[in-house]
Amino acid sequence: MRITLERSNLLKSLNHVHRVVERRNTIPILSNVLLRSDGASLEMKATDLDLEITEATPAQVEQAGATTVPAHLLYDIVRKLPDGSEVLLATNAEGTAMTVASGRSKFSLQCLPQSDFPDLTAGSFSHSFRAKATDLKMLIDRTQFAISTEETRYYLNGIFFHTVENKGELKLRAVATDGHRLARADIEAPAGSEGMPGIIIPRKTVSELQKLLDTPDVVVTVEVSDAKIRLTIGSIVMTSKLIDGTFPDYQRVIPAGNDKELRVDCQSFAQAVDRVSTISSERGRAVKLALSDGQMTLTVNNPDSGSATEELPVGYESDPLEIGFNAKYLLDITAQLTGNEAVFMLADPGSPTLVRDLAADDALYVLMPMRV
Repeated sequence: MRITLERSNLLKSLNHVHRVVERRNTIPILSNVLLRSDGASLEMKATDLDLEITEATPAQVEQAGATTVPAHLLYDIVRKLPDGSEVLLATNAEGTAMTVASGRSKFSLQCLPQSDFPDLTAGSFSHSFRAKATDLKMLIDRTQFAISTEETRYYLNGIFFHTVENKGELKLRAVATDGHRLARADIEAPAGSEGMPGIIIPRKTVSELQKLLDTPDVVVTVEVSDAKIRLTIGSIVMTSKLIDGTFPDYQRVIPAGNDKELRVDCQSFAQAVDRVSTISSERGRAVKLALSDGQMTLTVNNPDSGSATEELPVGYESDPLEIGFNAKYLLDITAQLTGNEAVFMLADPGSPTLVRDLAADDALYVLMPMRV
């Protein structure tokens, strides 16, 4: 193999694919990126056996071929080369080493044969549809923070995507929960998504996908089956296994009868929560909200260091109520809200609270209270 390509193109593609590769690997080939050149492009592929990303980038191909080299090492070398430079990639006759040359810099990397590189065979997909990158990014951005990190409840370690009918319209819905909080977001269901199986996309795939959806005008092709998902974003193809499990019936935890309405200014409320939670040793310490007519008092007590209170004018006209929440969870939810005002629907100090964004009715959040 002998090819020349622009550093910027090579770096951009390597940046997308090398993140999949785990830093520590017991299987040496999984530390490598597969480079395959033919025609007028270089195709790169990286995998961790659960997630695979492939991307093609333009190149001048003098001699076609394929090999694998350490992914993070190649990325670091290319990253440190000067802007605007051209990079020559060439393997030796035996295919055991690859030269990376640019200007006066020259590196030699050890290769492993491309025949050893695993292929995440996709199989056939039952459903295929196209969606705007901005829509998919919105679904992920609004729900990702609520993904559980508890490995024992593995079926909560991702975002649950499915189609659902809401007020006579078919929606593509994303849901994530860790048992303490729940986030739900909807978009209009794209043509072709009708009847698709409910799928749980793993946390790592969600995180990588979020970074790849940063180009606003792109339309993404999504293909799903019971076991895998494949997303084509321009020249990038991402294939991932899905979490094999049943997502719980989340509708049961969304309260319907909460009758106490609290309206707060998002920014003022978030800043007040952040200020009073400074006194607590851990970010997860409870903040108590004492509500009375038009007034909220936020309190945090820490037996080791002291206490903090702050008063805030709010829209509240129901019976007085005292309720506690995890300060970090409150901040996570307010960070997702796009409007200036948030609505909390409360019932009592022990029941789940519903949070809505006044500017966007396509998302809602549920938060379990804490004892204070």
